[in-house]
Amino acid sequence: MSVADLEKPSVERARATSFYEASARARIRLLLDPGSFVEFIGPEQREVSPHLKLFDLPEQFDDGIIVGHGQLAGSPVFIAAQEGRFMGGAFGEVHGAKLTGLLRAAKEMKSIPVLILLDTGGVRLQEANAGELAIAEIMRAVIEVRTAGVKVIGLIGGRSGCYGGGGLIAGCCSALAVSEQGRIAVSGPEVIETNRGVEEFDSRDRALVWRTMGGKHRRLIGGAELFADDTVQAFREAALELLETTAGFGIDTLNAEQSRLEDRLQRFGACRDAVEIWAAEGVPDAASVPALPADQFIELADKLRRIARDAR
Repeated sequence: MSVADLEKPSVERARATSFYEASARARIRLLLDPGSFVEFIGPEQREVSPHLKLFDLPEQFDDGIIVGHGQLAGSPVFIAAQEGRFMGGAFGEVHGAKLTGLLRAAKEMKSIPVLILLDTGGVRLQEANAGELAIAEIMRAVIEVRTAGVKVIGLIGGRSGCYGGGGLIAGCCSALAVSEQGRIAVSGPEVIETNRGVEEFDSRDRALVWRTMGGKHRRLIGGAELFADDTVQAFREAALELLETTAGFGIDTLNAEQSRLEDRLQRFGACRDAVEIWAAEGVPDAASVPALPADQFIELADKLRRIARDAR
């Protein structure tokens, strides 16, 4: 970043900064109000994984996740951001414990919402059992904090997407905002190909991966509440909207989600590809969806949501 860039107002820099390309720390800095972020367990404490040395693997001073609190448009928030460039943002013992601790702190405070910037390939193979346990603890903590009346907003648009246990955690959040790069799935493309064969899913087919797991598809099938352009400012605006509009958590929320999933299976269960699902959703010229600019896609998705709401 040049000196001229550093001198730009924060909003201007956020508008010019790709969420996908930014580091976890840059995302936090530009997403929150300037100078408001306070980190828990900072770099100087060097809480690193105890397992990576055993495999002669490099450590990172924050174990690939930053947690803390700050202000968003003047209101307090807890925030966690995974660093997808360190081990693919994968969950290990320390990484998971930091996020679990943040969620438990939010439960105690009760009135402060949580933003989770998910950017992960899933569990670290080197910490398999510890990583799997971390996922389970985080999922429990998300549900407990939501039950206590706290909103948990997931923002997904990083390099690693949101795979494996990260996809399960995303499904537990109060609401999600995604960009086109915000791929969400429990099994990644390579995992599907390895287990089912290239005929089932060709992980090298970028277009297939994006239209099957990408943000546009997740938004159209109701797996994400908002679609954001690939800028930090767009995600900031999406977070503010979701904090304002997302409903509370209770049995009615669970029943509505179960009904939505049952309806989705009934309507789209026989579809062979995302394009067929989009066509069944009433998208004109469904094959053109991947090429739509963000503003046009957002307009389309909002229109379809209004039609679906009016039909009910």
